[in-house]
Amino acid sequence: MTRIAVLGAGKIGEALLSGLLASGRPASELVFTERHAERAAELTERLGIASADVAGAAAAADVVVVAVKPQDIAPVLGELKGAIRPGTLVVSLCAGLPTALFEGGLPDGTPVVRVMPNTPMLVGEAMSAVSPGAHATAEHVGTVVDMLAAVGRVVQVPESQQDAVTALSGSGPAYFFFLVEAMIDAGILLGLPRAVAADLIVQSAYGAASMMRESDDHPVLLREAVTSPAGTTIAAIRELERHGVRAALIAAIEAARDRSVELGRSVQAR
Repeated sequence: MTRIAVLGAGKIGEALLSGLLASGRPASELVFTERHAERAAELTERLGIASADVAGAAAAADVVVVAVKPQDIAPVLGELKGAIRPGTLVVSLCAGLPTALFEGGLPDGTPVVRVMPNTPMLVGEAMSAVSPGAHATAEHVGTVVDMLAAVGRVVQVPESQQDAVTALSGSGPAYFFFLVEAMIDAGILLGLPRAVAADLIVQSAYGAASMMRESDDHPVLLREAVTSPAGTTIAAIRELERHGVRAALIAAIEAARDRSVELGRSVQAR
C-alpha cells in the first residue's frame, strides 16, 4: 500500500484527493495538510481523509505531494527536511520551481518529480506534464503517472520544457475561459439572452475539443471544414487575423512562460 500525503489542500490539492478516492484508493491511504482549521475540518468531513501537520503527514507517507504556492515553499521545505523518511518520493505541483530546489532543501538522494497540472483536474480532465529530477527513477515516474491518471491525462517531458508547459497547458484553461467569455458577450451584443449564448458557446467548445481529441486531422483541417468559400466563417476569421488574435495569443503564452521562469528564479534567490 502506498500512503500519499498532499501538502496544501487548495483547489488542486483537493481535486487530486477527490480523484484518488474516485479511482478506488481508500481514504486510509491518504492524508493532507491545510493551514486553516475550518477548511481542514470541512474536507475531512466531506472526503473522510485525515489531516495532519507537515511533519506528521510526511513522516507516515511514501509519496509526498507538495501543492503549495511557490512563494510558500521555503517553510514547507524546512519542515519536510527533518521529517521525511529516506527514499520518500516528493512530487512538486508548484509552478516554476525546479526539482533542484527541492533536492537542495531535502536530504541527499531524495527522489523528486516535477509536475505541471491544470485546473480541469477538478472534473477529472487534467492535463499534467511530469519531469524526473536527478534521483528519480523510471519507477518513480511511473508511480506519479499512475497517480495523476486518476484525474486526467499525463505526458512526460524534459524539465527544460516545464516553463513552456506551464504557459501552454498550466495556464491554458484561462485562455479558453477568456475566449468563451468574449464569445458570450458577442452573443449578447447580437441579441441573444446570456443563458442561451452561454449554452451555445460552451457546447460548441466541448464539441470542438472532442473532435480534436478523436480526430487525426490537424486543427487547420478541422477549421477549414467549417470555412466555406465566401461564407460567414471566413468573414469572421478575416477579422480575427486583422485584429492580430493569433499574434496576441502567442505573445500571451510567451509572457506566461517568462513569468514561470521568473517565479523559479525569485524563489531560488531567497
